Amino acid sequence: MREGINGFFADHALNEFTIDRLRDRLADPRRTILVSQNVVGIDGMIELVVEASAPVAGCSNVEISTLYVQPRHQGSGKGVALLQAGLVHARSSGHAGVWLAVNAENHGAVAFYERQAFQKAGETNYEIEDQRYLNSVMRRNL
Repeated sequence: MREGINGFFADHALNEFTIDRLRDRLADPRRTILVSQNVVGIDGMIELVVEASAPVAGCSNVEISTLYVQPRHQGSGKGVALLQAGLVHARSSGHAGVWLAVNAENHGAVAFYERQAFQKAGETNYEIEDQRYLNSVMRRNL
């Protein structure tokens, strides 16, 4: 597993996660963003997207596009709580399942999802410019 973030990924993140793009995501009715916060700030977030086509067959149309917990809060149960809140939201909205893509080299994240009853459905690549990164596509029925 890679530690930290190199300049290539930092540049990508700075280009992708701008204030304008975040405003667009918040205004998109297909997206639901839930956050965990404490008195100091945000611990983590989960973002679900409906009408999202999975890159492999057999998945629902609800993607967990982001589940992020700040490193200092990992292992505290916040990731499980955010995931459960997202699953409850998807189920209460009438959806039968969810899917996500996770970096195949992030063994900790893959193991986390497997502990939460996600199963590998296939593989895809995350592409940034001319580089490709293998991702596992995982799904879970609700």
